[in-house]
Amino acid sequence: MSGSQYRARKSVADIVAGSEGGGHQLTRSLGAISIIAIGVGAVIGAGIFVLTGTAAARHAGPGVMLSFMLAGLVCAVVGLCYAELAALIPASGSTYTYTYATLGELAAWIIGWDLVLEYAMGAATVAVGWSGYLVSLLRQFGVELPPELIHSPGAVQLADGSTIQALFNLPAAAIVLALTAMLVAGTKESARFNNLIVLVKLVVVIAFVGFGVAAVNADNWVPFIPENTGEFGQFGASGVLRAASVVFFAFIGFDAVSTAAQEARNPQRDMPLGILGSLLLCTLLYVAVAAVLTGLVPYTLLNVPDPIALGVDVIGKPWLSLLIKFGALAGLTTVILVLLYAQSRIFFTVSRDGLLPAMFSKVHPRTGTPYLSQISIGIVVALIAGLFPIHLLGEMVSIGTLFAFTLVCGAVIHLRRTEPHVPRPFRVPGVPVVPAIGIGLCLLLMGGLPLDTWLRLVIWLAIGMAIYFMYGRHHSVLGRRLPRG
Repeated sequence: MSGSQYRARKSVADIVAGSEGGGHQLTRSLGAISIIAIGVGAVIGAGIFVLTGTAAARHAGPGVMLSFMLAGLVCAVVGLCYAELAALIPASGSTYTYTYATLGELAAWIIGWDLVLEYAMGAATVAVGWSGYLVSLLRQFGVELPPELIHSPGAVQLADGSTIQALFNLPAAAIVLALTAMLVAGTKESARFNNLIVLVKLVVVIAFVGFGVAAVNADNWVPFIPENTGEFGQFGASGVLRAASVVFFAFIGFDAVSTAAQEARNPQRDMPLGILGSLLLCTLLYVAVAAVLTGLVPYTLLNVPDPIALGVDVIGKPWLSLLIKFGALAGLTTVILVLLYAQSRIFFTVSRDGLLPAMFSKVHPRTGTPYLSQISIGIVVALIAGLFPIHLLGEMVSIGTLFAFTLVCGAVIHLRRTEPHVPRPFRVPGVPVVPAIGIGLCLLLMGGLPLDTWLRLVIWLAIGMAIYFMYGRHHSVLGRRLPRG
């Protein structure tokens, strides 16, 4: 196969024609307020309930508030690039699709393989957080699960000071398998149910901030940025950067806002307002939660999978504790469900392009779901959730997502050069400067992650490249249409 295959891409015109074929057109009915609401619903979720405490305890102390601001700034710039591509290429909204249309098949495969890392590790991370909140909730009702089966393998110090050897995080694996079974059976969420869960999550976050403010001990904010221990990423300025790279996970999902570009009444005005407005609102909520949490509990005690539960216990209102833990469980459940769903659909799309075996795009005749793909993903994610600690998983999700976002910013610059005359309902201002700033900020956050996380990414990508060259390029649907040479 000639090298042209790696650069071959689906043209923007073909993708637009395919997505708008058959006379189906999306109605432009969304204003800026509706788009902001979509953004808030997509962003408020796993990160705030799971990784805030870890980032404060391990990296930034109360300075994690600054980390959220930096992560929100990165998302704002990248979000504008997403909005242009979503308006220009009104297909599935997947970064894989955008990359195929701009940078070619090999780059698309790399980003598709990277998305596997993002969604699989993301689902596993949230499942570990879900397990922590379940254990905390059950404990409130007097039910104690065996400590050996609620942590990843290794030595764990219990609250009474004793140490046990954990074996497996059983609740984390169990929720993944249960939701996988639902997805295989064809279970779908209704818009009404999703809206209800979004409302519950917002109520939980606002209630925690509102009731927690009165119980804050300002002494817990001193020092605001603890002195660096002598190692990069452990407090000090480098710790704030490392924490920003970790809590970046909290903003995953904001790119869903960009998929509304084709339904915005006035994309040029409504998309930047919707993206920047939702990110500003979510960042303010995140900073408020981080401020209250580190004011309630000394940051050194927050390295747990359920930090908000720990904070609300300090407030001393049992009914509020139950509300927040139930709300967190509900919100985290839907996040796991969506990530598992998204993972199988990425496999499905890549398989239909011939880059993965056909089994991953095989649809069950009765349920209409890609069941083999979903089952395979569920088993792997369940094992990961049961075996690995939350901080390790969160770092892997962040580096995978930041890598994908870097390509999105690059795709905007590339398409402005190669297809300048294609109509763009929304245009990123200041190209190429703004996308270049986005690339720089993404690389900055990636640079804040530890070396071993980078090594894991390199190993993951190396495995992906091996799969592509051994299988994908020989079975590519697009490659079959190209001349051999």
